[in-house]
Amino acid sequence: MTEVLVRALRPDDPADTSAFAAVRRVCVPAMLATSASVAFDAAHAHPDAHYLQLVAEVDGEVVGTAQTGVAYDSPEPGQSFANVYVHPGRRGVGAGSLLVRTAEEYLAGKGATTVYSWVLDSEENRAFAARRGYRASRSAHFLRLDLVNGKLPPLAAPPSGVELRGGAEFAADPRPLFDLDAETVADEPSDVAAEFTDYEHWLAETWHHPLVDQELTTVAVVDGRPAAFSLARTDDAARYASGMTGTARAHRGRGLAKLAKNDSLHRARAAGFREAFTGNDAGNEPMLAINKWFGYEICDTEVRHVRALG
Repeated sequence: MTEVLVRALRPDDPADTSAFAAVRRVCVPAMLATSASVAFDAAHAHPDAHYLQLVAEVDGEVVGTAQTGVAYDSPEPGQSFANVYVHPGRRGVGAGSLLVRTAEEYLAGKGATTVYSWVLDSEENRAFAARRGYRASRSAHFLRLDLVNGKLPPLAAPPSGVELRGGAEFAADPRPLFDLDAETVADEPSDVAAEFTDYEHWLAETWHHPLVDQELTTVAVVDGRPAAFSLARTDDAARYASGMTGTARAHRGRGLAKLAKNDSLHRARAAGFREAFTGNDAGNEPMLAINKWFGYEICDTEVRHVRALG
């Protein structure tokens, strides 16, 4: 009988963080992960999140991972998350079950009463979640764009009064971008509401994240203030992902998010990136329409599941 060991990730061990990232990449190619980003996430998680990365080993090989923690930025207490992935070639040995059980016990010990988990949309995965008491809620799509062979919409000149700037131009004072990010995140469809209030933590966890590419991030500025943006994330395998694209409420309906994202994508292609990924809530029709206009195609779907603890 195969023995499975679940333990905490060793974030200071490059071999461990590389193995963690490799499992994530093979399970969900649209979610960028590198050894550096895995270690960074462990080092810079908010202390109130009680963030924990778990690995499942079989014969010393990392075959599964879990990211788990408390949704500390939710106005509703007791919300938590546990996202579990097992290498497709190593399923059926109990790694997923042990990861889920370990994560739930850990979260319960931190006072969590509800756990949310993203589950890749397949009959096997849905059945796995259902057997463990999880019920399906909303879904989200991953989308892919071929930057080498695909055809991006042509660049358009910004309308009068609008200026496009690279994110790196805000390096000295990114506070306006934090304010814009906080406003757009508050309006995103989600099972767990989020409120961005900690600027210093946003700087450390988001703006200075090793996957965030400030040079390829584009900001649409109106009257000297950021009105829309497309946050770029890149890895060491020529892959680009949109971390967040949004528009301030006062400027919606003007096509500014589309303008910013198109500029960022064109610059990513010019810089040699080969694939672009993004994600959308399945009910976010406006953004799905925008991404279809860019040429993105759905490449995978995840379903959010929820279970009450205790």
